[in-house]
Amino acid sequence: MHTFFIAPTGFGVGLTSISLGLVGALQRAGLKVGFFKPIAQPHQGDLGPERSSELIARTHDLHSPKPLALAHVERMLGDGQLDELLEEIISLYQQAAAGKDVVIVEGMVPTRQASYAARVNFHLAKSLDAEIVLISAPEQESLSELSDRIEIQAQLFGGPKDPKVLGLILNKVRSEDGLEAYAERLKELSPLLKTEDFRLLGCIPWQDELNAPRTRDIADLLGARVLNAGDFEQRRMLKIVLCARAVANTVQLLKPGTLVVTPGDRDDIILAASLAAMNGTPLAGLLLCSDFAPDPRIMELCRGALASGLPVMTVNTGSYDTATNLNRLNKEIPVDDKERAEKVADFVASHIDHEWLFTRCAAPRELNMSPPAFRYQLVQRAKAANKRIVLPEGSEPRTVQAAAICQARGIARCVLLAKPEEVKAVARAQGIELPEGLEILDPDLIRERYIEPMVELRKGKGLNAPMAAAQLEDTVVLGTMMLALDEVDGLVSGAINTTANTIRPALQLIKTAPGYQLVSSIFFMLLPDQVLVYGDCAVNPDPTAAELAEIALQSAASAQAFGIPPRVAMLSYSTGESGSGEEVEKVREATRLAKARQPELPLDGPLQYDAAAIASVGRQKAPNSPVAGRATVFIFPDLNTGNTTYKAVQRSADCVSVGPMLQGLRKPVNDLSRGALVDDIVFTIALTAIQAANLPA
Repeated sequence: MHTFFIAPTGFGVGLTSISLGLVGALQRAGLKVGFFKPIAQPHQGDLGPERSSELIARTHDLHSPKPLALAHVERMLGDGQLDELLEEIISLYQQAAAGKDVVIVEGMVPTRQASYAARVNFHLAKSLDAEIVLISAPEQESLSELSDRIEIQAQLFGGPKDPKVLGLILNKVRSEDGLEAYAERLKELSPLLKTEDFRLLGCIPWQDELNAPRTRDIADLLGARVLNAGDFEQRRMLKIVLCARAVANTVQLLKPGTLVVTPGDRDDIILAASLAAMNGTPLAGLLLCSDFAPDPRIMELCRGALASGLPVMTVNTGSYDTATNLNRLNKEIPVDDKERAEKVADFVASHIDHEWLFTRCAAPRELNMSPPAFRYQLVQRAKAANKRIVLPEGSEPRTVQAAAICQARGIARCVLLAKPEEVKAVARAQGIELPEGLEILDPDLIRERYIEPMVELRKGKGLNAPMAAAQLEDTVVLGTMMLALDEVDGLVSGAINTTANTIRPALQLIKTAPGYQLVSSIFFMLLPDQVLVYGDCAVNPDPTAAELAEIALQSAASAQAFGIPPRVAMLSYSTGESGSGEEVEKVREATRLAKARQPELPLDGPLQYDAAAIASVGRQKAPNSPVAGRATVFIFPDLNTGNTTYKAVQRSADCVSVGPMLQGLRKPVNDLSRGALVDDIVFTIALTAIQAANLPA
């Protein structure tokens, strides 16, 4: 599926018109099209539904999720909740995208009140892994200035080197030389349009008829009193004439679609307009201003014109203020003006290169998993799994809060191992509301029943009942026994316990999964553009070549399970055959072993980090590699390298890391960093629930 994010380069580019045309063009090509306006931006006076979504629904019979209210968005941005906002938008996007081939996403328009629109558009496009189409309209500027403005906006999304920045649709073009000549001159001036990577996808001329509001719309927007409605539902205003001159000099201005604005005491103009109407000229209407009521005797003379459909309205403002108000009117298509919306949609569609867009949509595209999409998917899949997760550090404040969140949101059914009065005391002190259904088990009341099963599990190691009872004093051991007996589906610990304290009982009581000889770990690195997998950064200090191969295969399977297409890079300080040494040979051998076990898996090594991660470097250093430049799973040669790198990337790139997630165990046990935040614990609980759901039956 493809997602096209249409981003305006400024105010007044006709974004809604382009949405109407794009949806129509792609629908005619036989595609199932979705539309999504993430954030509503109502104009002053807008009281009904969001304009773009409603027009798309009425014109193309395409219903989309209700956009988020602007006040809600600004509140979240002001509170520093950008990540939470993006996850909320991802949730709505999923509804719009269900069963569709392509989705048009309409970005925010920059205004004086929404100066942050460009930043939000950038994050929206990245989060939705969308392809970007810029929308611009020439203002009172030279072609050179227009070219510069387009280039600046393109750079905000990564510039022409980013394959997701597709091109430009130019709207409202006024050119005496014609569209083709205008487009050619712009291409000559624009470095962007000289490349094959950034295309001019449409050049749409200005058309007066498409911007003509109904006379009724004028009356509504001005708050005018209607003296004679006539045909004001059908007639449209193409031009405004403010009549202050003599009748003889006014006659030539009385043309179809003209709104005649004149003071209410100008009987001569009123009569002239009425005569024109009676002679068959469909004026847009007669707007009487200056708070002068027209003479009833004059209006009686004009009865034939009124009967022919001439709309007559009156406002209290003077001539100058009325003209100013008319020029400031909102030019957007009203939501109930289906006729105009359909004309706009057809006209715009006819000037868009929909054949190229259709070809683009037909091309297969591997989607990147963006961080907000990853977090959203985690929560949704965990909810669907409905697993019971034990938390041995049951009275630790962050753990209590995370358990309350998970229970309330349905992420998992959490079990806190702690004395109930201690948990309640923590909740009171931290202001945490303990949701209904959150289990709190007193270890002292349940410990006894696990002694005999634990002795049975460890009888080969000489464990007796007193030894088992002593070990079960540790709630991590107790929770691990609950997992071993299938009373819970997973375990999360580590907020106050060391990694060794979390893993040791699991190795003793849970054991490794069939086909695996060791336990390893991965981190999900939530970089701005995508989610990568790093392994092993937490468990194995210096794995052998065979162990490194196993870590690679475990990590690839974990990436696949969480929706990340695995392309595995076996990292070293050397790429390909260029280097030698004990460490490089270990990675080379691990690569050979992993390929032998899973020859169909995209896996390569040794690769340097930049050769694995950056396309241009990968093409230069490893041109024949199926992984170089596009790796999603990075396998480090030892714990020192892995742990140092993940922390360096986490801090310097200001990215979130989720994990470590343990892999290779028969049942899911996961370790936390002792500096874990509440959100970290929530996501680790979600990871554990999903792991439990993916276990073989």
